[in-house]
Amino acid sequence: MRPIPPNLRKEIDSDPYYEKCARAEDGGCWGRITIEHALIYGGKQINELWCLIPLCWFHHLGEGLNKAKNQLIAMSRATPDDLNKYPRIDWHKLKQRLIHERV
Repeated sequence: MRPIPPNLRKEIDSDPYYEKCARAEDGGCWGRITIEHALIYGGKQINELWCLIPLCWFHHLGEGLNKAKNQLIAMSRATPDDLNKYPRIDWHKLKQRLIHERV
């Protein structure tokens, strides 16, 4: 796990979005809220606010883990400028693949 830099940790701690599981609508939430680095680029976890999503223990580390859903959530939070920082990923193609995998 890549450490979250202090400046991002400060933003996370002050943002109400991070107070509940991003997959709460899926149900089954239990356990403390953890932060998932949803995507990897160049062999490293992307350490940007849009890519860090709050998940309960069940959806992050337990049986409710669905990486494709978690990655789609992160991508939906990104702006085109955010995604342009990572040009080696075909974001459209990745999104289409994840949509088919998330079931």
